[in-house]
Amino acid sequence: MAVKIVEMQSPASHRRPTPIAHYENFPVASWLCPSALRAPVAAIYHFARCADDMADEGDAPPEQRLRDLHDYREQLRLASDAGMPEWDPRWGTLFADLQEAIRAHRLPVAPLQALLDAFVQDVQASRDASRYASEADLLDYCGRSANPIGRLLLHLYRVSDPQLLQRSDAICTALQLINFWQDLGQDIARGRHYLPQDACRDFGVDLQDLLALRQTPAITLLLADCAERARQRMLAGAALVHRIPGRAGWELRLVVQGGLRILDKIQGKRFDTLLQRPRLRWWDTPLLLWRALRM
Repeated sequence: MAVKIVEMQSPASHRRPTPIAHYENFPVASWLCPSALRAPVAAIYHFARCADDMADEGDAPPEQRLRDLHDYREQLRLASDAGMPEWDPRWGTLFADLQEAIRAHRLPVAPLQALLDAFVQDVQASRDASRYASEADLLDYCGRSANPIGRLLLHLYRVSDPQLLQRSDAICTALQLINFWQDLGQDIARGRHYLPQDACRDFGVDLQDLLALRQTPAITLLLADCAERARQRMLAGAALVHRIPGRAGWELRLVVQGGLRILDKIQGKRFDTLLQRPRLRWWDTPLLLWRALRM
């Protein structure tokens, strides 16, 4: 479901996280999220969103992005300590809110550090024009760029069963892959893309066609295969929705169905995402709700 997170109010504080007005295909800290968890969910989201923007948005040179991410990591270290540090004004109250979530919910810091590792990897990949050699390499990246979010949310819901964590990883990786395939043209404009080199070779994709945003039959077939792999991964994790209680479970149902709906739209556009980005619209809501009810 398309949601814009503009600002979140912590029930324990009058501070407001730094406003964020990005389009998102999947709900974050929406009204379906249990009210007691909206503040920590929002803190996690703002942490990840701000770091992602540092890696991707604007026209800063790579070395500046890497310096900013280094400073951001230091702020995370301070947030995980017991003291009350002087926060870097560049990020408003973001780290104060995150520290509050870490303390109140004993959030593990390692997944947050893994997210930063992924953002640094993105900057370096763009700088060096490097590509992922194989699907295994890409999935390893998703293990840092996406899966930590799901595990942090499950921690808030007090879910620790290894099988359920694996299902969460499947959903999060699927969501990350879906974002890659819907944003293919935008990512190429940023100097990178996530199509594995071995898959490009197997399907006979010419790199020059990709860089020129020319949709060839080979690219269409490759993206159809990538989309189907993402769909199967999402379906493999979907049973998790039955193990998350209450409103959080319904939130997750809509996340899963939102991802699957984007795949439908990619297919409806004949897998041409080099020049057009499929989006969820308000009129998709009834279908998402119907599909969520039937899960």
